[in-house]
Parts: sequence; structure tokens; C-alpha cells
Amino acid sequence: MKLRFTKMQGAGNDFIVFDGVRQRIALDAASVRRLADRRFGIGADQILLVEAADAPGEDFRYRIFNADGGEVEQCGNGARCFVQFVHESGLSARRSLRVRTLAGLIEPRLEDDGTVSVDMGAPGFGAAACAFDTAGLVAREEGSAELWTLPLGDGAAEFTLVSMGNPHAVQFVADVDAAPVATLGPRIERHARFAGGVNAGFAQVLDRHGLRLRVWERGAGETLACGSGACAAAVAGVASGRLESPVRILARGGELLVRWERNGTGAGRVVLAGPAQTVFTGEVEVP
Repeated sequence: MKLRFTKMQGAGNDFIVFDGVRQRIALDAASVRRLADRRFGIGADQILLVEAADAPGEDFRYRIFNADGGEVEQCGNGARCFVQFVHESGLSARRSLRVRTLAGLIEPRLEDDGTVSVDMGAPGFGAAACAFDTAGLVAREEGSAELWTLPLGDGAAEFTLVSMGNPHAVQFVADVDAAPVATLGPRIERHARFAGGVNAGFAQVLDRHGLRLRVWERGAGETLACGSGACAAAVAGVASGRLESPVRILARGGELLVRWERNGTGAGRVVLAGPAQTVFTGEVEVP
């Protein structure tokens, strides 16, 4: 089966995007892994599948597959690339869209300056939001956030749990370049206390409105940027008193901006903004 695809990136977080509206696409885990492989396939952190909406008042359905073949709930940078893709491919001329994901409805928007923003909805806090088993553990308060300590046998990791439709464990570190992302990240990601795995974020505060961030993504490893991870880190920083909204996120692949628009009655909403770019298009044979 030969399929048309578009390779895209948002702050270095790269994607293979398929139009599932105008061509029939059925991807299994093995096909996803082959396509995402950087030596034997096209190469990508995630694969995005754009499909027709199946409910009134919605514009599209959008599915996200990590490089390991697993389907996941949310991807902030992917959502921004999604908007750019549907405009460039002629699937929609609307600047603001209502899109269904496994995590629920999101509302990405193409801005006048060419950047793309996405309303990621309200953040979720705590162990239940991230399917984290707290048996025998006690959190301590840090501002309005909870800080959990996870024993790891030869040490421990301290993090705030934030869900942006997908789970994140955010640690604040003194130097993000020296953080043990490649060794500690996978241990947190696959720890038995997380029922569905978790994204592990390592954040260094620069000032009241800025931080540097590295993320070990569930099912993808360390990526050059992570949109939902940027949102989770900004929210964790604001909740703990380290930061104020808006927050400028410096990832290894580029810069993102996160606004946490809180209100007096609830968690409010988180808006992610940044670049989205087409790299190339082509055709690929998928068994």
C-alpha cells in the first residue's frame, strides 16, 4: 500500500502526518515502528493521522502514535503541526478548529503571525490524574502543587504530577544540561507505579517567566521539544510559585510560549504557541 505523507516539525519535535480523510489508512504497531525508524524508515518522534470528524460540531479527528507503536492521548506540538497540515493540504480554510483526540476536544488555531496556538484545556493535578500508585508515599505541598518523592533503590526522584491529557512527572533541576535525562528518564517512564507510563520532564528556571526544558517522552525517548511537556512544566512552575504566566520555554529544538489562563472557579485553560513547519512531502510503501 503506497501512501502520501508529509514530514513536519514543531521546535524540533518531528512528525509524519497522514491524510486519512482522502486516503484509506490502517496502521498497526509494527508499521508505526518501521515508519518512525530513523535508519530504515522516514524517521519521526510521532506519527499523526488526520481523519474525518465523527460527531456534530467537530472538524476533524486526530490520532497520535509514538515511535514505539503505541497510540497516545495528546501531543501539543503535533496539534500545532496538525493545523498547518490541514491548511496547506486544503482540508480546511478555517483558522480555528475543533479536533477530537483520545484526550478529548482541543482547539488549535493558526495565528496572523504564522505561529500556531492550541488550547490544551485545563490541567489535571495529582496522582489520580496521572494514574500514579501512591501506596506508602506521602506528598508534601509546594505552593498549590504536590511534590512526590519516588524511591528508586539507588536514590529518589522528586516531581510534580500534571496531566495535559497525557501524564507528566516534572522535576525542577539546577542545570538541565547536567540532568540525567537519558538514564533517569526511562526509569521514571516505565516505573511500575505509573499504570500507563509517564513523560519525565526536567526543567531549569531561568527567571519568573522563563525556563529551559528537556523531556523524556513516553514511547519516544528524549525529543527536541515536547508541547504537552512544556505546558506541564509551566503549570507545575506556576503552581509551585517558581514562575508566573506566560512562560517562555526554551527546548533544545526551539522556543515555545505557554499561557495558563486561570480563573476564580477552576484550573482555567492552558494555551501553547510556537512554530509549525513542513519539512518535505513524499510517498511511502506500507505493507
